Amino acid sequence: MGITGRITGHIVAKERYATGSRVRVPFTDVAVIDPAEEINELTGTLKGIQDVLDLDALHKQIAELEEQAAAPDLWNDVEQAQRVTSKLSHLQGEVNRVEGLARRLDDLPVMFELAAEEGDDEALAEAEKELVSLKSDVGALEVRTLLSGEYDSREALVTINSQAGGVDAADWAQMLLRMYLRWAERKGYSTEVYETSYAEEAGIKSATFAVKAPYAYGTLRGEHGTHRLVRISPFDNQGRRQTSFAGVDIVPVVEQTDRIDIIEDDIRVDVYRSSGPGGQGVNTTDSAVRITHIPTGIVVSCQNERSQLQNRATAMAVLSAKLLERKRQEEAAAMNELRGETTTSWGTQIRNYVLHPYQIVKDLRTGVEAGNPSGVLDGDLDEFIEGEIRWMRRQESQ
Repeated sequence: MGITGRITGHIVAKERYATGSRVRVPFTDVAVIDPAEEINELTGTLKGIQDVLDLDALHKQIAELEEQAAAPDLWNDVEQAQRVTSKLSHLQGEVNRVEGLARRLDDLPVMFELAAEEGDDEALAEAEKELVSLKSDVGALEVRTLLSGEYDSREALVTINSQAGGVDAADWAQMLLRMYLRWAERKGYSTEVYETSYAEEAGIKSATFAVKAPYAYGTLRGEHGTHRLVRISPFDNQGRRQTSFAGVDIVPVVEQTDRIDIIEDDIRVDVYRSSGPGGQGVNTTDSAVRITHIPTGIVVSCQNERSQLQNRATAMAVLSAKLLERKRQEEAAAMNELRGETTTSWGTQIRNYVLHPYQIVKDLRTGVEAGNPSGVLDGDLDEFIEGEIRWMRRQESQ
């Protein structure tokens, strides 16, 4: 006898109504759910994911990285050492995640069988809960296999700019900065804030930070665009509703294999003293660096290091990343023009965060929404990000 035959109580009652003149008569359909079929389907999905990820190749990469990490001179080059250890940690986590899901799927039929044999409703509820959890976890892992773009495996540079809305927009930009840093913290991703330009009254004019984790760019690139906040302004004495906007820009980090040539005559370098909220001086030397790329008008800054040379090197890396993304977009636009296709821009308004008169966060492209803005603003973004990745993959395949 299969799992279903032994679990006579594993049913779902669907209540419907036959509606007459002001009379609603309920009736019930009973549908038997077969855990064995769902488990087999999940097992097939996980097998497909394992084939795409190529676990043998991942184990080989891990062995090579472990050998590099064990080298006695590894930390002579701190940046390279951090890249090696970060990638090693990510790959080990990915393999453990896949293998852990496989073990949980192997154990699940046993959980159902024992619950049925013992007639234990509590154990049956626990098995059902685990089945739901596995569906969610396998679905989230499946999204990872969709990150196959040229730069998807890269780390990410994120820039946030306040837009229309005055002081509320500056405050909104700072709220977004915290949201993304909290998201990265929840995922265990390392971040580094390169530059923060504070507004006069509250919030920030702009900020740039790096998410130092493999596939950070592929994961976050759907966040690129304008984010809109509707709330009662805390800066309005009359308590009026205010709409504010902030822009989020996501670009991949440049690697040594990328060919990005920056001519010295094409840039203007300015140095200035780093400042904090309210114009407070962060240090007493002109160590912060601002670089303007004259041909494109791109401006980048870095003030997180005490050394002017270190800040310049970091700012040049950020500029290279932005020029790489610009080059990628131009090449894609040229190719689409040759094909007679129209280009799709994701750099428009993408998501609404409404805190008044009701509370909801809704993505305008995917339709994903959540009724807990406070959770989203505290970094609970996975549902939105997974929806974006699936949506972008559909757009790219059309």
